Amino acid sequence: MSRIGKKPVAIPAKVEVKVDQQVVRVKGAKGELTLNMHPHISARLENNAVVLERASDEREDRALHGLTRALVNNMVVGVSEGFKRTLEIEGVGYQALLQGKNLNMKLGFSHEVIVEAPEGITFDVPKDSKGRVIIITGIDKQAVGQIAANIRELRPPEPYKGKGIRYEGEHIIRKAGKSGKTGKGKKK
Repeated sequence: MSRIGKKPVAIPAKVEVKVDQQVVRVKGAKGELTLNMHPHISARLENNAVVLERASDEREDRALHGLTRALVNNMVVGVSEGFKRTLEIEGVGYQALLQGKNLNMKLGFSHEVIVEAPEGITFDVPKDSKGRVIIITGIDKQAVGQIAANIRELRPPEPYKGKGIRYEGEHIIRKAGKSGKTGKGKKK
């Protein structure tokens, strides 16, 4: 039995869950999310919780059982609390500015990079951070993580000086630069 899959997903107050055959709809204060489940997984409401069951003990069904439970749990957390991902920008002249809903970034290129906010995602650049911190929020955990990864990919942190965009708390393993001219090993 899947340890994750067999745990019921508790439904907090002010969150409404509807199960219609293979479709789970979760509605809360922050929005609404829908999940189309695999045909081998079934869901039912029981004691103010969502209980997921699988058709067989096949390897794929066991994996889908835990995955589907995690997805439903993320939907419930997303519509009630939401998800947040924080990025830090490091480098001389590197900064992010908020223009309406879009993010305008100066990352050392000859042009400014503009990232448009998809539906359900909001960007925030705190005033006290001087454009060095980007906060991405939304109700869909996968979408928030993907947008954060796409922004980080624009200028990933480099190992010599550590310049670039990194996740909050991410440790970058630094490399030593060239040791310089020592005179050893030269051929005459």
